[in-house]
Amino acid sequence: MTAPVLEMRAIGKAFPGVRALSDVTLNVAPGEVHAICGENGAGKSTLMKVLSGVHPHGSYDGEILFQGAPCAFKDIGASEARGIVIIHQELALVPYLSIAENIFLGNEHARHGIISWNETHRHAAALLKRVGLAEHPGTRVADIGVGKQQLVEIAKALAKKVKLLILDEPTAALNDGDSDRLLLLIKELKAQGITSIIISHKLGEIAEVADSVTILRDGRTIETLDVHDA
Repeated sequence: MTAPVLEMRAIGKAFPGVRALSDVTLNVAPGEVHAICGENGAGKSTLMKVLSGVHPHGSYDGEILFQGAPCAFKDIGASEARGIVIIHQELALVPYLSIAENIFLGNEHARHGIISWNETHRHAAALLKRVGLAEHPGTRVADIGVGKQQLVEIAKALAKKVKLLILDEPTAALNDGDSDRLLLLIKELKAQGITSIIISHKLGEIAEVADSVTILRDGRTIETLDVHDA
């Protein structure tokens, strides 16, 4: 049996007056799309914030292993350096910067402090082609719809050499056409060997793209199922 690429063991997380997670276990196989579902308040987003370093090591109980090695992420930058990238439901794009500027924000193509815009646009165009977005890299993010902004976020993740992509309710604000395109892209990334975790409450969406699904309730793991056997 293939070893998990991600293991989250006995994860617990408390906020003042609230126990958000209790003894949560999550195992994700390499190259799969793993869905996490549950009612609002079940702990889905909190668990992913623990994984990605939004809630830093030391603020939660339990252990995280990625590719067999223990993780002690102090922030998002530390998790991204290991290839774990989270795309939150509220997109983290700067609307008045260009698509290319957003993709490489904080990771600019620069030499001696001078940005190479030709190189930036060339690499951005290659990433946009990979996610199926035809917009010019110089287009302002404010001038494209939310469905295309999701694709820019994924292109940004690919620029960071993502190995594990986390999507928190990625289709919540999308129309049916944009949702279908995004789900197709998740399948294409899987074919390229990228493991994904998708938080969703849409059962049809889970059935379409997920290989496994873990159900959370009241901050606890209820069950993990093989979608193809369900």
